[in-house]
Amino acid sequence: MARNRSSVTGSTVLWILLLITGGYLIILLLMYLFQAAFIYFPTKNIIATPEDRGLAYEDVYLHTDDGFRLHGWYVPAGESRGSVLFFHGNAGNISGRLESIMIFNNLGLDVFIFDYRGYGRSEGKPGEQGTYKDAIAAWRYLTEVQEKNPREIILFGRSLGGGVAAWLASEVNAGGVVLESTFTSAVNLAAELYPFIPVNWLMHIRYPSIDYLQKIEMPILIAHSTGDEVIPYHHGEKLFEAAREPKYLMEMRGGHNDGFIQTGQDYIDGWDRFITKTLE
Repeated sequence: MARNRSSVTGSTVLWILLLITGGYLIILLLMYLFQAAFIYFPTKNIIATPEDRGLAYEDVYLHTDDGFRLHGWYVPAGESRGSVLFFHGNAGNISGRLESIMIFNNLGLDVFIFDYRGYGRSEGKPGEQGTYKDAIAAWRYLTEVQEKNPREIILFGRSLGGGVAAWLASEVNAGGVVLESTFTSAVNLAAELYPFIPVNWLMHIRYPSIDYLQKIEMPILIAHSTGDEVIPYHHGEKLFEAAREPKYLMEMRGGHNDGFIQTGQDYIDGWDRFITKTLE
């Protein structure tokens, strides 16, 4: 009887281990197949426009090389010091970025902000390579349709948008680039969030911002909040260390989504200094 109980116990443990292993492998498979759902959180509804904040603007529709129609806003400044090409984060759409548009406009920057494929009124579904194609289409709009001098354009990316801006900055010659609240790479961030998952093997959405810095020769500003609860401050520190000169670091206050607001006048002054050094 003792042998039989031991055999039953061993079989039970084996089945439990098999179930746990099988469940873990299923989780890995689902994360690999549907990882875009863990990264992109687009919304379609435009909740407000620049006009609601008293800003004149143009609705813009542009097309990517692979045939998708994107929507954006061109918001001119009264007395322009240059332009900012705005790459927003992974959630919502352009209508949630009006506070930033107002800040840049008040600093004398024409703003072009657009929605990646799958966001707002833009067609398609988001993905890493797709966002890079979207970035090229937006760059062409500013330089070819609006006929802006490339050296008078600042590429600005916040959060995931920093990964897109870093890629574009490694491909074109702009006046400068600002990476705000950005990760060193999506893989590095995921590895910190999910240490029990072999994310380096699983993730095909990577956004290796820190690698793109090796090719960026224009002035760069890294802005990051010490209180960022989503992308820890050390990501900003590592990006700054990896960037080439001339480079500048802006230490912000507040959380991931409100750091630019909580930092207040210091944020505006930091941008003003960067504009003066890069565009004037």
